[in-house]
Amino acid sequence: MTKVFLDGEIVDEIDEPEEIKESLIEKRRSGEIDKQVSVYYAEDKDEVRINSDAGRVQRPVIIVEDGEPQMGEEQEEKLKKGEITLQDLEQEGVIEYIDAEEEENTYVAMDEDEVTEEHTHMEIDPAITHGLSASLVVFPQHNRGDRVNFGAKMSGQGIGMHTREFHQRFDTNANVLSYPQQPITETQTYDTLLENHPIGQNMVVAIASFDGYNIEDSVIMNQSSVDRGLARSTYMRTYKTEAQRFWGGQKDEIGVPNKDVRGYRSEDAYSQLDQDGIVNPETEVDSDDVLVGKTSPPKFLGSGSTSDEVKMGLADRRETSLTVRHGETGKVDHVMVSETGEGDKLIKMKLRNYRIPELGDKFATRHGQKGVVGMIAPEENMPFTKQGITPDMILSTHAIPSRMTVSQLIEIIGGKVGALRGEKVDGTAFHSEDKDDLRDQLEDLGFESNGKEVMYDGVTGEKMEAEILIGPGYYLKLDHQVGDKIHARARGPVTLLTKQPTEGRSQEGGLRLGEMEKDVFVGHGASLLLKERFGADSTEIYVDDETGEIGYYDKEQDIRVKPGGEPGDLDKTEVPHAFLLLLNELKSLMIDTELNLEDEE
Repeated sequence: MTKVFLDGEIVDEIDEPEEIKESLIEKRRSGEIDKQVSVYYAEDKDEVRINSDAGRVQRPVIIVEDGEPQMGEEQEEKLKKGEITLQDLEQEGVIEYIDAEEEENTYVAMDEDEVTEEHTHMEIDPAITHGLSASLVVFPQHNRGDRVNFGAKMSGQGIGMHTREFHQRFDTNANVLSYPQQPITETQTYDTLLENHPIGQNMVVAIASFDGYNIEDSVIMNQSSVDRGLARSTYMRTYKTEAQRFWGGQKDEIGVPNKDVRGYRSEDAYSQLDQDGIVNPETEVDSDDVLVGKTSPPKFLGSGSTSDEVKMGLADRRETSLTVRHGETGKVDHVMVSETGEGDKLIKMKLRNYRIPELGDKFATRHGQKGVVGMIAPEENMPFTKQGITPDMILSTHAIPSRMTVSQLIEIIGGKVGALRGEKVDGTAFHSEDKDDLRDQLEDLGFESNGKEVMYDGVTGEKMEAEILIGPGYYLKLDHQVGDKIHARARGPVTLLTKQPTEGRSQEGGLRLGEMEKDVFVGHGASLLLKERFGADSTEIYVDDETGEIGYYDKEQDIRVKPGGEPGDLDKTEVPHAFLLLLNELKSLMIDTELNLEDEE
């Protein structure tokens, strides 16, 4: 007997699963049961699964019966003109919505030419198989599938203009490109959804090498292009603080902190604040600078404070000012003073930081060809064509053969055609302009059909031996900028538990030295450095030579004390604090440890 599941629960057992499945689908198409109910027969498990729960993604497909799609040319025309909708077609039984599970029971044709007697459904349009991000990739049918996926991922990280109201909004953080452009080669999806919100810029791309500075996926940028505003962006981050109220009339105070406050920084630290304790707009601020002066009541009232002082809120107030994140800098763009739902004072402040492309910034094409800037070269040193055109970006030739991103090459040819004929090139999946037509058009416009040109060395002026593919391509500046990631420290905070440096840039953390880094030091003959590097949490301990137990040193009496509490002759040694922590954790498991010390030779 075949088990029947309804929304994951067993409801019945039946004899003829195929017939039941067909019967339920027929009832759905005729409207006897809801159109959003999905029916799936899992042959391998011999289960019929009926799903009607919310949250399933369903997509429309055209029903095929006896090798004939139910949608005719007349209906197709009406749909294009907007005279009928998909809902109308669903009511007529021309299309139906299927989910991921039911799709396992179907045989879907990509277009009408493919339909056979065996097919159960046909795609409304082959391009519908692509998600939103993947449908932004131009000429994807000429790429390997994984590259289309990478390209889709890159599109999501591209800096552009996410909203026109960015100057009024207080997003947690946001990047806005200074001069975003619509691509010359675009897709219908881009035209429909992103037309007013571009995610990149058209750059003249050359596929070539340049003194080895663009090996391993790095790219070379033109200094003059950067000077003219190419790939410049603004990074914005929102800071906020609240003046909260507590029990007993205690509350936070916004203002320039008093010198008597615990944790008072210095007069210089508060020099940027206005009389109300808030930094004014357009003030230049640096890492760890105070943005809003704030003091809070003590967490624990000291025994020395009088009840009057407590009532007045003067006993040991703490300094809890809002400061710029460690490692960040910028200008105060916008200040908003408001109230929370509880009626507490709320201050939001937006900082902006103007970013000019620099070494290490990440760029990518829509074909998953990503790389960081390896060199920003002066325009006069860059190769140029007979028309005097120098590229904005040089991409390594090795990026193409192994990845087989043929669409990147077609896009450059298409970009060239589009720029010369003065209209955009359609690169929509399965509906794009024919690549051979584009090559013919390029030849008619006076260029080589393969997009290559003779170029001259900018340094020597000599003609280059190889012809180089050059033309406009759409490049995205990605969210991964070196300004957000650069980090170093000499000394700084450590964690209380392990006494080792904190982790992460925002906490002024240290950079971890692992096994491979250790090998580098040894390989360079600097192995003694490891003694210093791996002793970051070095701790002095006192060991009883007889029992191997750890005692301690009494500073007041200047004596070494055994674990039992009596003075003794204990040996001093150094161990990593993490090792001491391990010994203490073993004790908590009732495991005793002994340390045997050896004399240094």
